[in-house]
Amino acid sequence: MKFKSYQLDPFQVKAIHAIEQGHSVVVSAATGTGKTLIAEYIIHNCITKQQGKVIYTAPIKALSNQKFKDFSEYYGEEHIGMLTGDVVINPKARILIMTTEIYRNMLLSKDSCINDISSVIFDEIHFMNDPERGTVWEEAILFSSPDTRFLCLSATIPNAKEFCGWLQSLKNHSVETVFCNTRYVPLHHYIYVSNRGVIERDIVKKTMMKKNKKRKNTQKNHMIHPSKIITQLQGKLPVIIFSFSRKQCEDEAEKLARIKSFVKNDSIQNEIESLCDEKLSSEIQQLPSTIKLLKTLEQGIGFHHAGLLPHQRFLVEELFSKGVLPVLFTTETFSVGINMPAKTAIIYGMRKFDGKRFRLITSKEYFQLAGRAGRRGIDKEGFVIAIPDPSIKLSDIILISEKDTEPIKSQFQLSFNTILNMLDTFNETEINVLLRKNFYVFQQKYEKKRTVRMKTSFTNKCNQLKMMKYLTWQNQLTSKGIFTKNIYFNEIIIGELFATDLYKKLTNIELVQIIAGIIYEQRPNDHFSFKGVQHDYDVLMEKIKQNPHFFKKLHKISLKRMMAVTNSWAKGEQFESLLTLTTYREGDIVRLFRRIIDMLQQIQRATEDEELQDRLMSCRELIDRDLVAVNSY
Repeated sequence: MKFKSYQLDPFQVKAIHAIEQGHSVVVSAATGTGKTLIAEYIIHNCITKQQGKVIYTAPIKALSNQKFKDFSEYYGEEHIGMLTGDVVINPKARILIMTTEIYRNMLLSKDSCINDISSVIFDEIHFMNDPERGTVWEEAILFSSPDTRFLCLSATIPNAKEFCGWLQSLKNHSVETVFCNTRYVPLHHYIYVSNRGVIERDIVKKTMMKKNKKRKNTQKNHMIHPSKIITQLQGKLPVIIFSFSRKQCEDEAEKLARIKSFVKNDSIQNEIESLCDEKLSSEIQQLPSTIKLLKTLEQGIGFHHAGLLPHQRFLVEELFSKGVLPVLFTTETFSVGINMPAKTAIIYGMRKFDGKRFRLITSKEYFQLAGRAGRRGIDKEGFVIAIPDPSIKLSDIILISEKDTEPIKSQFQLSFNTILNMLDTFNETEINVLLRKNFYVFQQKYEKKRTVRMKTSFTNKCNQLKMMKYLTWQNQLTSKGIFTKNIYFNEIIIGELFATDLYKKLTNIELVQIIAGIIYEQRPNDHFSFKGVQHDYDVLMEKIKQNPHFFKKLHKISLKRMMAVTNSWAKGEQFESLLTLTTYREGDIVRLFRRIIDMLQQIQRATEDEELQDRLMSCRELIDRDLVAVNSY
């Protein structure tokens, strides 16, 4: 069977046949095997047969942006739309690309954009494992119409049949499981071992087994800079070096650029310089981060992470996709769905901070990164080199690199927003079904574990909502509850601010500062200047004390951290001056302000008060300018 000039593999054919029979399909396949072609088959059919709509959901905006660009170029802009927090393009299109959060929110609000959906494609469905965002994915499935068919794409899912069993029991239609554990481009796995260099993983394993038999301890591993290995990768470029530290990405790129150039000729040099001038404005080119980036790009070496401005990241992505950057240092976000493979992948350090602690990466994370090695149709084989942190045992590296053993586990939690929407949308019988049929309850029964009473949790949270006057004692939404059901993040604290009169006591800049304090998520080593903010902070504290619920829930230090940087930008300061007030990188600052704008828009949609809507628009105008403005990238 052929599609888009490709001869399809057996697993792709099996999935397509199941789709044609009206089944939902879960595809568990190694990274780089061509899962996206199955999604494109659904999209192609939707456009040519004009039956229903297709929703394509992705875990991150960067992947949504890439899919929108790719699909628009291939199928035509008139057929493709995109909906994210700050971008709405062609919302009546047959193919709508969006983050999973947006799809879930549209289901709850019964948005007309998602009427007549025939299929929903969940790319990277294993994100259900994410402790913070997994609930959103589960709710997106729970609240979808029984008539909707799903295509769930993932790297290997060890418990794929269990997951399919849940989908089938939930939606009462056939769900097909399709596996493909063999890559079209085979991977060779290596580990850097002290005093021995880069050794094939299986040889390291055999050596360790012999040493264990002789009762000798394995030698402690020592770290090596990847530059030493990269300079020896003859015939194995391009290479992506994954690091879990932004600073490390930049430092290693600079270090390598000082000792070696990977630019083959003047023509490539000219292409790099031309694209840099085309993609970066003069203002951006003067930033310290751009100066540093350009010095490495001139040597055919790039770095890429979320702390860069969108313009800088897009430039690096385009240079890499054109094949003029043989070496790229990047964080793990580059491995999520973005179709930019290399011949070799180096995983440097192998320990990451997950928001709570530093830990060894999981087997799924290892294979997500390793999957970037080996370009289908270009390479006959791909190479993966693990350079472990000295604290990591070689036996642990061998264990995670041999097989993906991490199953999908439900992270389902009932939020106040979900409860308000369930009460507003479903009757008591339907709510009880939803509380009994989520994946968490299914897994508890499947694994014969003691089931946590979801109904009890639901009732307890309903009682809390009644105490705060979001619900009546008959579980009817009050005006406060109606507003808050349309707020999908930190809903209670936003409700206390805008569904009461508290916001009327605040200036527009104070509102922006408070929203920044609410959405701010602390990371290790963050620093923000408190210079000149104490008086304004004290004044603000006196105002918000008038609402005890709000005052109790607001994280005071987060607010104080946000005050100087938001005040400076809202008063028209230059972007570069913000860098003196925080250790945040340029991209972090832009993302912070974009998230504030997202929240302002969410509140604007949630209220019918025209006066408040006008104020929120004025708040947005204070910060939606220059490098922060969405139309600037």
